[in-house]
Amino acid sequence: MGPRPDHGEESYRGSDRLVDRKTIITGGDSGIGRAVALAFAREGADVVLSYLQDEERDAKQTADLVREAGRQVVLVPGDIQTEEQCQQVVDRAVAEFGRIDVLVNNAAFQMSQDDGLIEISTEQFDRVLKTNLYAMFWLSKAAVPHMRPGSCIINTSSIQAFQPSPNLLDYAVTKAGIVNFTKGLAQDLIGKGIRVNSVAPGPVWTPLIPATMSADKVDSFGANTPIGRAAQPAELAPAYVYFASQESSYVTGEVLGVTGGKPLT
Repeated sequence: MGPRPDHGEESYRGSDRLVDRKTIITGGDSGIGRAVALAFAREGADVVLSYLQDEERDAKQTADLVREAGRQVVLVPGDIQTEEQCQQVVDRAVAEFGRIDVLVNNAAFQMSQDDGLIEISTEQFDRVLKTNLYAMFWLSKAAVPHMRPGSCIINTSSIQAFQPSPNLLDYAVTKAGIVNFTKGLAQDLIGKGIRVNSVAPGPVWTPLIPATMSADKVDSFGANTPIGRAAQPAELAPAYVYFASQESSYVTGEVLGVTGGKPLT
């Protein structure tokens, strides 16, 4: 990618907010997932990274960042469009770490279609829903029995949940579902002492953008925000650290927008 995304390699400084926390991050090979993995590790957490097999090279680079921070990392390649793969991610985390303290449901798929509904195939619709919604459900269901009071789930939603773009219709639908799932699951799990929150990014400069959008859209990506640019992944990571840490111990069922000034309405 040009310019290269900033994941916080040179800027993020930890302060022991997640010492010995055992975490799972899906979509952890690049973009927001890599920035969160780096931040979690520098805050003292061990990390299980879930990612597509095709992204092995990127995942290993993320793993190196975790190890450089002095923390353990476990790589679990595979497509979380299946319940079996989601269960495998959780099983590996439990086998390696004995428990799960933080689950970050971050993996997502989108494909921009200029003609909106008419161009969205059933195959694309299935892939978007299974990656963005089904996997979140399967992973959460599998992880909760291994989570103690004080644990948390963090779901990546989007400003698309509130301001859907016609060219991202199916993606926006899933992001709205994630917001609703977050609020409902927070109520369901509060009795177990497990908090559930969501980070809603605006435009973020990740590999997903040039891979799924036309060149003209890439060139102007993020320009319509009040800040006037897309976010770097490093600018999202602190929101996840906040939700994963004791600092948010009285916060559940919330959606935190990191949108460059665009309102979540």
